[in-house]
Amino acid sequence: MQRFDRLWKSKRTRVIECFDCRRQQEVSGAATSTICPSCSAHIDLSDYKIATSFSRSIRTTGEVHVTAKGDLSSSSVRCRRAVVEGRLRGNLDSTGPIIINTSGKIPGKLSASEMVIEKRAEVQFFRRVRVGKIEIRGRMSGEIVANGVVTIRKYGALEGNVTAKAINVEKGGSFSGQLIIGKGDLQQAELLPAEKAARQSEGENVAGLAQPLPAT
Repeated sequence: MQRFDRLWKSKRTRVIECFDCRRQQEVSGAATSTICPSCSAHIDLSDYKIATSFSRSIRTTGEVHVTAKGDLSSSSVRCRRAVVEGRLRGNLDSTGPIIINTSGKIPGKLSASEMVIEKRAEVQFFRRVRVGKIEIRGRMSGEIVANGVVTIRKYGALEGNVTAKAINVEKGGSFSGQLIIGKGDLQQAELLPAEKAARQSEGENVAGLAQPLPAT
């Protein structure tokens, strides 16, 4: 099976981006590192599986997987995709999705294009979470700043302030906190009465929902 996986990867290619100059290039799926043709920077392509305590910095265009027994306390982790099933105490920045499938407190700063809080997860974030969009299937406590949509699925729960383009709370889901919505109709949040919420001028808050959050 492993030989088949290696053969499959060797025939695939993917496009990666240099962390330093943002130059994109196509690389083999089996490659573990490369050199940027533009700035000559070394680019790590490896996947990292964290199954014990790990505190070194990671900067890879691969995946970072923190297993149930893993403890990631690195001050800086940058990757293409991350799956967290164990302890996460450091900062994590993903150009792709971050999948949270653990319970506990997360003191580090997280940012991603997409985040999913899985059904069995129950997490508390101490730092502001910055995402493109987020889907909450389990329980989450913390502040969210999203460029896109915050979705709370059935049985999902969110406690904390939200700044987003839109929010969608499915029947059976719950949200508690201040809400600041950008452009869009707040009726889609299922948090307002049936009548249409009056819009204020662009860039202002919706009356009665929240005060502006402090900038960071």
